[in-house]
Amino acid sequence: MMSKPRVVVGLSGGVDSSVSALLLREQGYDVVGLFMKNWEDDAHCNAREDLVDAVSVADVLNIEMEAVNFSEEYRERVFRNFLSEYQAGRTPNPDILCNSEIKFRAFLDHALALGADFIATGHYARVRKTDAGHLLLRGRDASKDQSYFLYRLNQAQLSRTLFPVGDLLKSDVRALARKAGLPTAAKKDSTGICFIGERPFREFLQRYLPITPGPMTTEDGRVVGQHQGLMYYTIGQRQGLGIGGAGEAWYVADKDIASNTLTVVQGHQHPALQKSALVADQLSWIAGAPPDPAGPFGAKSRYRQQDAACKVDLEALERMTLHFSEPQWAITPGQSAVLYAGEVCLGGGIITA
Repeated sequence: MMSKPRVVVGLSGGVDSSVSALLLREQGYDVVGLFMKNWEDDAHCNAREDLVDAVSVADVLNIEMEAVNFSEEYRERVFRNFLSEYQAGRTPNPDILCNSEIKFRAFLDHALALGADFIATGHYARVRKTDAGHLLLRGRDASKDQSYFLYRLNQAQLSRTLFPVGDLLKSDVRALARKAGLPTAAKKDSTGICFIGERPFREFLQRYLPITPGPMTTEDGRVVGQHQGLMYYTIGQRQGLGIGGAGEAWYVADKDIASNTLTVVQGHQHPALQKSALVADQLSWIAGAPPDPAGPFGAKSRYRQQDAACKVDLEALERMTLHFSEPQWAITPGQSAVLYAGEVCLGGGIITA
């Protein structure tokens, strides 16, 4: 008699990973739950509560459960990059690096050492196996699709990965959780980065980076205020600028590290906030090689936006330029530009300009 394939599920204490474990157990897998702790300071984080919920889910499903501490790996592979990017004036997306370095590398390595055939998470995305390899597809629920955060995954990682809720709507996931009596059925979705938690973002960064206030100026150099440190601001930001007066709202348009100057403009549609192209480096392709530049392509320069039609200029192996059919608003260095061909996520890179 053949043994069941073993899958280690990343149980986060949320409803999506809980239902992932439920579905895999119902599909006949030998399911093991694993809770990852990625940050030591729990004072402003829900790690303890999440661990209790993960253990409770494992009890209801009658599956094995283990907790593992990846805090050291997180600090070295994710958090160090997070700080250096902010110090350089960019706005990073640590969730993307956490996926590629922790959830689908450190976690995968640990799961394989436990004898796993696959790992699984509660991400809203899909994997399709083809003769040419594994494709990463958008999640069926367009409002929850998380393929943007997974674009750095490679063929080896995808070949071992299952996304059980990728074909479901969020409402279906909650309904399945309620029907199965899972304690996470009504739990709110987590938002933000765990290590920041509920504390103010500025207060958190001050613990690690020096505060360097400087001038806040218009495009023509007129000083209209003082910023509290370039790291606290992102392109397109409207709130927290502290500029009074009449006229349209003010927005962050540029950050100059050399002069420690923050440039602001008035009006959401100001030309300084609109760009017809972007440059990205640190490229990563799901297929292991760049796509045919003939396209057609759509791209996201931030998570919550519709695909924007674009042409791709692959200048070198590590650099590309995206030329958009329509100008894009508030393109932000440090964020990721992710390329799609229909429902297939092709890969992307980090925006530099």
